Amino acid sequence: QVQLVESGGGSVQAGGSLILSCESSRNTFSRGCVGWFRQAPGKEHEAVAQIYTAADGAWFPFYADSVKGRFTISPDKSENKTFLQMNGLNSEDTAMYYCTAAPGRPCSSSSEVFNFWGQGTQVNVSS
Repeated sequence: QVQLVESGGGSVQAGGSLILSCESSRNTFSRGCVGWFRQAPGKEHEAVAQIYTAADGAWFPFYADSVKGRFTISPDKSENKTFLQMNGLNSEDTAMYYCTAAPGRPCSSSSEVFNFWGQGTQVNVSS
């Protein structure tokens, strides 16, 4: 079992920045995917940013087109944490953000691949 705890959400004006943090109860970086999904009211889960860690420890980030150039995902493997730096926020970024993990699995835009989810942290962007 993996427990994921998010923090860092809140309210910000358009153009502002937030940093989300996800702490895992155990190492999720040995091989597999960790990342962030979001869900806006009335919409399905959307993959935002993910990190795939290969067997040799190399890691590769992936981003949704809607956040490329604005969001940056990064790991802190020593602390079993994942961070999501969000810059240039706009109203379309308003959503509940979930930290997710899929140990031993490749990254995917499908939420069904991810078998561990945090409780979520709300991000509100006002225009």
